Amino acid sequence: MSILALAADERVAEVETTEDELSVRLMDGRTISVPLVWYPRLLNATAEQRKNWRISGGGYGIHWEDVDEDLSTEGLLRGAPAPSPSAAKVF
Repeated sequence: MSILALAADERVAEVETTEDELSVRLMDGRTISVPLVWYPRLLNATAEQRKNWRISGGGYGIHWEDVDEDLSTEGLLRGAPAPSPSAAKVF
C-alpha cells in the first residue's frame, strides 16, 4: 500500500490581523494564529498600518513597511515571538 504525502508549502497566501491576533494562511491550507502581543510593533500599530503588508523573502516572509516589521513563516511555525528590547542590547 502506498501512502500519498502532500508536500508542505509554507509560503504566505494571506495575512489577517485583529486587535489581538495575527493569522497567516499558508499556501498548503494551514493557518498559523499567534497573539499580537508577541510582536509589539504590530500590537502598537494602527489597523491601517497592519493592513499594509506585503509578501517578502520568496514567499516565506511578511513585511510591514509602516512599522518596519518582518516575520517569516519558519519563525511563526516555530512559535517564536519577537525578542524583547532588553534581549537585543549588546553590552
